[in-house]
Amino acid sequence: MGSPHPSEHLNLPSVGLKPFPVCCPQSLMESLIPSSIPFSCSHREEEPTMAMLLEPGMQSLRLGANGERCPTPSPPGSPGTPHDSCSIAPLTPSQSPRSEARSQQTASFAVVVAIDFGTTSSGYAFSFSSDPEAIHMMRFGYTARDYYHDLDPEEAREWLYFEKFKMKIHSTSDLTMSTELEALNGKKMPALEVFAHALRFFKQHAVQELKEQCPSLPERDAIRWVITVPAIWKQPAKQFMREAAYRAGLVSPESPEQLLIALEPEAASIYCRKLRLHQLIDLSCKAAANGLAPEHPIDSSFRQAREQLRRSRHSRTFLVESGMGELWSEMQAGDRYIVADCGGGTVDLTVHQIEKPQGTLKELYKASGGPYGAVGVDLAFEQLLCHIFGADFISTFKAKRPAAWVDLTIAFEARKRAAAPARASALNISLPFSFIDFYRKHRGQNVETALKRSNVNFVKWSSQGMLRMSPEAMSELFQPTISQIIKHIDDLLKKPEVQGIKFLFLVGGFAESAMLQRAVQAAFGAACRVLVPQDVGLTILKGAVLFGLDPTIVRVRRSPLSYGVGVLNKFVEGKHPREKLLVKGGRTWCTDVFERFVAVDQSVALGEVVQRSYCPARPGQRRTIINIYCSASDDALYITDPGVRKCGTVSLELEALGQPAGARREIRASMQFGDTEIKVTAMDISTAKTVRATIDFLSN
Repeated sequence: MGSPHPSEHLNLPSVGLKPFPVCCPQSLMESLIPSSIPFSCSHREEEPTMAMLLEPGMQSLRLGANGERCPTPSPPGSPGTPHDSCSIAPLTPSQSPRSEARSQQTASFAVVVAIDFGTTSSGYAFSFSSDPEAIHMMRFGYTARDYYHDLDPEEAREWLYFEKFKMKIHSTSDLTMSTELEALNGKKMPALEVFAHALRFFKQHAVQELKEQCPSLPERDAIRWVITVPAIWKQPAKQFMREAAYRAGLVSPESPEQLLIALEPEAASIYCRKLRLHQLIDLSCKAAANGLAPEHPIDSSFRQAREQLRRSRHSRTFLVESGMGELWSEMQAGDRYIVADCGGGTVDLTVHQIEKPQGTLKELYKASGGPYGAVGVDLAFEQLLCHIFGADFISTFKAKRPAAWVDLTIAFEARKRAAAPARASALNISLPFSFIDFYRKHRGQNVETALKRSNVNFVKWSSQGMLRMSPEAMSELFQPTISQIIKHIDDLLKKPEVQGIKFLFLVGGFAESAMLQRAVQAAFGAACRVLVPQDVGLTILKGAVLFGLDPTIVRVRRSPLSYGVGVLNKFVEGKHPREKLLVKGGRTWCTDVFERFVAVDQSVALGEVVQRSYCPARPGQRRTIINIYCSASDDALYITDPGVRKCGTVSLELEALGQPAGARREIRASMQFGDTEIKVTAMDISTAKTVRATIDFLSN
């Protein structure tokens, strides 16, 4: 096809950040850290929020369960990358692209530990490979948030409280190893350190639990770790989570196969395969497969199921089917379904087709979604407060009274969970005394006057110091987020590739909302059966464990983007633009040609590889860099076309060889696009030895 385009020299940075103590992320999406850091966590039966608290000057990780202190281990640093420059030259003639399928090699691990790192709730689960049908669960409570809430206001300003920080990774377009997070008090800290401390807490807690159950279990090499991420996350965000895991000491960079990145809706899909009918709530009026009569209110039946599940959670151990669940046994080969993962921060949609008799899954359309999670309702409430009291006041209050702001969000969260379509009574939201007092001092008037002047419909003031929100007012807070979710599902169902959908599974923490359930059922109940697992908040976590036990369950995935390299092709008059003409050595070349490895939405089988061969530009060259480009369309012709951008680099580390002068050295690189992460390996053809190959999406 073409010769590789000469790449820019790239020095990959090695980031060294000093380790500091941490105050445990409770549900992991809130984090608290003062100038130093305590991590505290406890197990509760309520749904946790994701927060982390870091306190200055502390060198310990506090486990709230028993108050024990454990030293915080120093995270191993990632090996630095040599800073030598290099370039590449093509082999002549260049090889045409080809793909090969190869067998999947799965290392054996004694236990799989999965971490569901969520925006608003988190936890971990594990299963021993000798007993894969038993999944042991652990979820975390509100310790960091409650600890922060109880601090003196002056002391609270010294702590670093990070709330729902996972969304930063999704929303940052130029994510790097040095990206920072801003705490509630305005202070900043490297995001990699915050995520690493959170993951380190999970590791310590999980290893302690495993040792109690299996004292002889070696900590190193015996555990396969799985971390969940949204399916719509791009490669830099996935690599960021992997780097945080390395820094946290979950695994060594030298053993990358010991860590798997699981896609959240995919994990949910894997678990749903195991469910019996009584473990599903059917929101459809036309079916009563789970024994629920159609006239039963949706929110009522769901609350009953959730309460039943809650009562059984004391064991923290769940059993799954060894084969397919009852629902799957009813399905025919080729049946299609959608999994809508409605979490705290994002909504992820994936479309799967079941393959029988092996029970594997095939992705039919690339993962899609957006930032339409439950935090959208929280933001709508904050915007309501800004409308009533003024955006400048709310901003000042959050900065000056951060703990009181957390108190207010706690009050709203409780009422948000109580919202239901059929509710007739108002919902009362307590305003902290410090809010009322701060507003009077800051504005010179009371909050009741502000509420009357705002002319906000359906929100009244209660003499008990509460905002009384009518059901209509609460519904308005949900409406923008739910409308986006409905629109996205509707757009997906209209795609030609997504026809004949039989089921729509609602999973994730936001899927517990009766408001969302009713809206989805009303919009799509006539087209397919809308199903909600009873343990909807734990579905992804359980599926992640199953994925760790067998990473080959999803056999075919769709590429979210087109990936390729820039090459030189023979210049063809009339076909190639004149500005791309390059004359070199008496030959005419067209520069910047985009040669695809894989096209957007292309089906790629697990283990399938795309191979290219490269030749070092000079004898004795020790390092070769290849720039990777991507595009959201499949019609890009040149790497300079609109929408095409450099997204990463492949680095090949070469050993010194005593080759005769003029001898050509061929390096064959193999790239895999069918896994949850893009992977690369390489071989020196002349010696048949493996070449150290890395792919980097964070240093771009």
